[in-house]
Amino acid sequence: MRIKVVYILFFLLAQMGSGLYAQESKVKGYRIEGNEIVFTFDKRDYEKVTDEKNQERMDFDDFDIKNVVVSGQFNLWSRDAWKMKKVNENIYELRKKIVDFKDNFEWEFKFVINNNYWAEPSKDVANITPATEENGKALYVYNLTLISAYPSKDGNATFHLKGYEDAKEVIVTGSFNKWDRKLFKMNKTDGGWELKLELRPGIHQYKFIVDGHWMHDSNNKMKVKNEYHEYNSLIEIKTDAIFTLFNFHDAKKVMLAGDFNGWSESNCEMIKSNKGWTQTIQLTGGKYHYKFIVDGQWILDPNNTVKEYDGKGHINSVKMVR
Repeated sequence: MRIKVVYILFFLLAQMGSGLYAQESKVKGYRIEGNEIVFTFDKRDYEKVTDEKNQERMDFDDFDIKNVVVSGQFNLWSRDAWKMKKVNENIYELRKKIVDFKDNFEWEFKFVINNNYWAEPSKDVANITPATEENGKALYVYNLTLISAYPSKDGNATFHLKGYEDAKEVIVTGSFNKWDRKLFKMNKTDGGWELKLELRPGIHQYKFIVDGHWMHDSNNKMKVKNEYHEYNSLIEIKTDAIFTLFNFHDAKKVMLAGDFNGWSESNCEMIKSNKGWTQTIQLTGGKYHYKFIVDGQWILDPNNTVKEYDGKGHINSVKMVR
């Protein structure tokens, strides 16, 4: 089946200071509760189902639903991994933590019925746009947008713009919200503008929009040239990354070495605990290679099955930070 029902998740953060996601308006196919995405299949939203094998169309009212599955890019289009729970006669739901999703802005997924049929939303559903299959026949797909950044009084990223007291509106925008021109309005303060956001770990690009005029942060020396031969400012967000080597209680010294510290043999000594050895360091989001040095001997992490070659003939343990 070449045609996919496409969903692009969209959530805005309206609960300032709560640290939780809140959905600003009701849309079809999902809702947001706290820090969870609740995928929602309501059979009343559909008129037809399509057999994926022979593309035969059937009326939905006459279709016997045995199970409903969420299938998409986030689960490699599995037909049985994300099975939904029947809530009542019409509705099926599946709850997933928002933090379990990678920092993509667009996810494609569809509802699969009985592991073989997909449901096309009716044309009178509000949040859809038409798509076209190979024979020119009109289909309809949901269009939503996923943004993982959100305002919070306890956010880990504070954006300041000095001056511009006479401006009517100041926006902060960047790679964290797909350069949206309206989403994150800054608050006026004494001497300028400010907004706190919660961002995922990583290096993010950003700019300010002052009454429609784009500008980089002149008070931030970290910047990069963009495709318009101008500059985008950079902000680096780190998070605690915990490394643990279990057991080895008789070891005298254990060091943590990786690409995050230049594979130093001396600058990251681990702390002995009742479990073994541990160390917490601040890292930005991404993939890191590492090893332990136990009394001078380099070893892989015996409790981590994820390993990679480094291109130089060595195998290292891998830690993902996000």
